[in-house]
Amino acid sequence: MTSISGESRRPGRRVGASRPADRGDRGSATAELAVGLPAVVLLLLAGLTAVAGVTTRLECVDAAREAALAAARGQSGTEAGQRAAPDGAQVSVTIDGDLVHATVRAPVPLLGARLPALAVEANAVAAVEPGSPEPAP
Repeated sequence: MTSISGESRRPGRRVGASRPADRGDRGSATAELAVGLPAVVLLLLAGLTAVAGVTTRLECVDAAREAALAAARGQSGTEAGQRAAPDGAQVSVTIDGDLVHATVRAPVPLLGARLPALAVEANAVAAVEPGSPEPAP
């Protein structure tokens, strides 16, 4: 039997019906999504952790600067650093002659509890200001 387009077709078969070879691709989009979705989630978690790391680092830089400047003016540098530092940060201030060194180290909050902890650190140095009281760590 010949159809309007001139193609021959078998009786009982609809035009445009799928062939047996086409049935093998059925569900392949679901399988590809099942393989690709964990990779996308992993990349998302890595990106969010990187943003958290950069944010924590910037907070540490600010806290180290505050600690060094406060100690150079004769105030308590450790207390000033703790006020500006992120949660869980360690602030240390040392005085070396006419220079004050401040270091702030803080953990980076990770989005997965089973992942290893990361930490960032920032340093700042300030000169002791003339006429100020003795620098205080």
